[in-house]
Amino acid sequence: QYARVWIPDPEEVWKSAELLKDYKPGDKVLQLRLEEGKDLEYCLDPKTKELPPLRNPDILVGENDLTALSYLHEPAVLHNLKVRFIDSKLIYTYCGIVLVAINPYEQLPIYGEDIINAYSGQNMGDMDPHIFAVAEEAYKQMARDERNQSIIVSGESGAGKTVSAKYAMRYFATVSGSASEANVEEKVLASNPIMESIGNAKTTRNDNSSRFGKYIEIGFDKRYRIIGANMRTYLLEKSRVVFQAEEERNYHIFYQLCASAALPEFKTLRLGNANYFHYTKQGGSPVIDGVNDAKEMVNTRQACTLLGISDSYQMGIFRILAGILHLGNVEFASRDSDSCTVPPKHEPLTIFCDLMGVEYEEMAHWLCHRKLATATETYIKPISKLHAINARDALAKHIYANLFNWIVDHVNKALHATVKQHSFIGVLDIYGFETFEINSFEQFCINYANEKLQQQFNMHVFKLEQEEYMKEQIPWTLIDFYDNQPCINLIEAKMGVLDLLDEECKMPKGSDDTWAQKLYNTHLNKCALFEKPRLSNKAFIIKHFADKVEYQCEGFLEKNKDTVYEEQIKVLKSSKFKLLPELFQDEEKVLSPTSATPSGRVPLSRTAVKPAKARPGQASKEHKKTVGHQFRNSLHLLMETLNATTPHYVRCIKPNDFKFPFTFDEKRAVQQLRACGVLETIRISAAGFPSRWTYQEFFSRYRVLMKQRDVLSDRKQTCKNVLEKLILDKDKYQFGKTKIFFRAGQVAYLEKIRADKLRAACIRIQKTIRGWLMRKKYVRMRKAAITIQRYVRGYQARCYAKFLRRTRAAITIQKFQRMYVVRKRYQCMRAATIALQALLRGYMARNKYQMV
Repeated sequence: QYARVWIPDPEEVWKSAELLKDYKPGDKVLQLRLEEGKDLEYCLDPKTKELPPLRNPDILVGENDLTALSYLHEPAVLHNLKVRFIDSKLIYTYCGIVLVAINPYEQLPIYGEDIINAYSGQNMGDMDPHIFAVAEEAYKQMARDERNQSIIVSGESGAGKTVSAKYAMRYFATVSGSASEANVEEKVLASNPIMESIGNAKTTRNDNSSRFGKYIEIGFDKRYRIIGANMRTYLLEKSRVVFQAEEERNYHIFYQLCASAALPEFKTLRLGNANYFHYTKQGGSPVIDGVNDAKEMVNTRQACTLLGISDSYQMGIFRILAGILHLGNVEFASRDSDSCTVPPKHEPLTIFCDLMGVEYEEMAHWLCHRKLATATETYIKPISKLHAINARDALAKHIYANLFNWIVDHVNKALHATVKQHSFIGVLDIYGFETFEINSFEQFCINYANEKLQQQFNMHVFKLEQEEYMKEQIPWTLIDFYDNQPCINLIEAKMGVLDLLDEECKMPKGSDDTWAQKLYNTHLNKCALFEKPRLSNKAFIIKHFADKVEYQCEGFLEKNKDTVYEEQIKVLKSSKFKLLPELFQDEEKVLSPTSATPSGRVPLSRTAVKPAKARPGQASKEHKKTVGHQFRNSLHLLMETLNATTPHYVRCIKPNDFKFPFTFDEKRAVQQLRACGVLETIRISAAGFPSRWTYQEFFSRYRVLMKQRDVLSDRKQTCKNVLEKLILDKDKYQFGKTKIFFRAGQVAYLEKIRADKLRAACIRIQKTIRGWLMRKKYVRMRKAAITIQRYVRGYQARCYAKFLRRTRAAITIQKFQRMYVVRKRYQCMRAATIALQALLRGYMARNKYQMV
């Protein structure tokens, strides 16, 4: 049988083939036969003369760790994942330090409490790959190393990030328990349905897509029991409140409300079918298959109750949400090109004002007018119908974003630890890389965040690895990898995209078009990662780490400024409905002189960025920060947090774009594998030394494997001597200046030896104790047995003596009885014989006498 190889294929990416003839140096063509039986000639590249990658033997196909494959390359990885996913229905696979999770688009019975208990306390390689194994490793390292941990879940939209993060949190809640009777772990899990209802929505790629990022820190005490949690949120997609693309939905909570409109307590909200409201019908897809919105509303309300949000506050939240829906139905009639009005006694606005507790006339007036302030006077100016619609939508987005932040704050208060936090494990669930037909400011920020996360991954897995090898003077071949720092510089550096955007927002006559021209003048033909579309002067292209993305400039400035008119906010602040003013109580009182309030704080949770305490007169400056500026600050804070923890990576893969269960599209899968660093991880894991211990850590951990004579005053030399005895192959480890470096699998081998030694010691202790106990038991049993034997033997002897006496008596009786019987018989026979003799003798005598 000849060797089997992989050859490129436009449809399947890679195809398997078998050599029909041995390759000889100098051959320009390989004779191959595909698996389906077709023969072909494969031409080698005349320049590189690179041979096709070899296929792994069948015995290795389906390995649960990609780094264990004999031949490590793209087709082997892709095939191994496909075999595990399609043939074995296994969605998890290790790739060195990374867990690859493929979305099955189907509920699987692998997340129950029995599975959690099975993974609890186990080493990462002892059981099949699982999100629980990663969670257990993070929990174990937190306890062992006393260092905070992070689980970074990343991947495209629809790849299953939110579900993976949810299961990791469930694992911590189950294995750690809570330090009080308050059931903190239940509250941590209860935050999920609340945040999903107000922050998740259906998109064309995912029925439950997170439209915001969140980083949840789960706090533990000194005994590593859950004591609380804290959530940071990033960049809520506010535009979804007022607009949804075809086949998409608004946030789940709106549809849950409409589905529950018939409930008695919701009668005052005057709700109806989702198709009645402008803000929920634009996507034309109000129902998600398999999801009961009314039932989900019950779950949301139960979660709110568990987190201490009272029924009155819940009804207040629903009032505001219903008000937003009615606000979306408010219409405007044009007076002329520069002014408009709300129709008299307009029902949607009347309902909105009743629910919000504000005056109808005031709100109707300020929806159609704005106040302009100059240095000497203030005057009121009417606005056009288009501007009025935009102002209405901006107000709706602003109310929803403030409500979102208010709910996040209350969730954090409910999860706040009552005792001092000793350590934490953070779970990052943030939007994946996005590219649509039309990409705007939201996609730009999302992809910017993913660039930063990819850089963090690169820094941790590649760059820092190699730098540490060099610092420790370990022989190492430097591996080239893609560094996306130039792309990040293009976005956030001085005169970068964000810098130019903020600058344009400050210009009195700044517009999307002038900003686009500035981008072209600054970066076109000067930065290789920046391009201009051929047929557009209002768009730009950035080459991200995952793909090229074309962004439409329209709306960038408005979304970055995120303006809402001050007078509309003042009307809401004067509401008689107590919850509504609460939403705006933390907003700065000093507003911009143009009367447009940049609600830049809205996209971030109040916990995401903690600015220094402002001095008098600083509020205006602080408030003018743009959305892009604040998002950049929050990302830097997130990166600082992640860099201060030990990261664990979960890379979620989307197997197909149609949400088909257990269907594997090789093109989509390999695109994501190339983008998320899995293939580079394989290369570095196979070539390097992924495990490392300081000499003191090694000595403390493996002192049990050393004899007393092995322990020297020099810890480094002690470790060297012991390791040379334990691992004979010197290529499996390297001694650095301060650390020992191990190849993959060697620490597990040492742990096995250590566990065996401890097990042998336990067995010896058990053997000794069990021997002593058994000897004590034996002595007692022997003493008791001897006593019993003595009495039994005495009894038996007496019985035997009695038997002998009786036997002797019986024999005597038998003797005399037999003698008497025999004598009687003898006497009778003798008498008879004598009588017969007498008769016979008489007869013979008479005969003789007569003859004579």
